[in-house]
Amino acid sequence: MEKVGPIGTSLPRNDEQIVTEAGDIILYQGNSLVIYYDTNTWNFTRIGKIEGVTKEQLLAAMGNGDVTVTITLVQ
Repeated sequence: MEKVGPIGTSLPRNDEQIVTEAGDIILYQGNSLVIYYDTNTWNFTRIGKIEGVTKEQLLAAMGNGDVTVTITLVQ
C-alpha cells in the first residue's frame, strides 16, 4: 500500500486523522516520506499528491526495491 523512505532530516509535523489515496505524499513521524498506492487511515501530515495516477501505475513505476524520488515545488 506504500513506499517509505527516510528523508535525512526531521521536519515539523501537522498530523491529523486522514484516509490516504493512491498518489498521496505523506510526511511520516517527521523524518520519512511515504507515497501511497492504496488507502490507509492514520494520523499523518499530508504534504502533497501525485495527480492523475492510479494504484497500478504507481506500482509499476515504483516496483520492488529502492527508488529515488525528486519532489519539486510548483507555485
